[in-house]
Amino acid sequence: MPWNPQRYEAFADARLRPATDLIARIALERPARIADLGCGSGNATLLLAARWPAARITGYDNSPEMLDAARARRREIDWQVADLRSWRPTERFDLVFSNAALHWVDGHEALFPRLLDALIPGGVLAVQMPRNFAAPSHRIAAKLAAEAPYHEHLARVPRDAPVLAPARYRPLLAARASPVDIWETEYLQVLAGANPVADWTRSTLLVPLLDALPPPLRIEFESEYRRRVARAYPAQADGSTLYPFRRLFLVATMH
Repeated sequence: MPWNPQRYEAFADARLRPATDLIARIALERPARIADLGCGSGNATLLLAARWPAARITGYDNSPEMLDAARARRREIDWQVADLRSWRPTERFDLVFSNAALHWVDGHEALFPRLLDALIPGGVLAVQMPRNFAAPSHRIAAKLAAEAPYHEHLARVPRDAPVLAPARYRPLLAARASPVDIWETEYLQVLAGANPVADWTRSTLLVPLLDALPPPLRIEFESEYRRRVARAYPAQADGSTLYPFRRLFLVATMH
């Protein structure tokens, strides 16, 4: 699944705000070791480095393209290719951090307890995940993927609600962590451009769908998706487009 750092960072400010909000809720004073899971091109990793400059930070991602962009920004940070589905580090961390990545990993009932295994006593798990799957932008993609001629290529690609309801995360963590702080925020994102919601999802939601289609269908799919999304998110009088986006936050401190 190829990721494009330039496309992803076209909305860098809006994508980075949840990371800033999550970092603000982490009470650690001087963490020695930090893991950033799904670090991408390193935007949030650099925020971690600015907050805790003495920490040794490792950024993990499965995209070599994203890691190349991250490495060009800060070579002294340890950037490593990793599949988060099977990530089991040989050392433990003071902080395991993940911004907008773990929704790509299935099986959260097993994943989140396993992430606690990577923490020292008193360590913190801090996670932000999109939970916007009921929004028109996402429902349009799922509906289109189920239509002919795309269905035969995409039958197994769309994932139904990969992020659990907020209350389901607490029992996964509470036996080994306290406090467990969970909340949701819906950001009313104000985007610019002719069809900015389609531009936004082109670098995230649509990546695995387009990657699974043969080139001619890929062009048709994206064109039809853009047409439907533009109708679902009309421009405001000032030319901007409002894109409400819900995100789930979780901060858990190991006993």
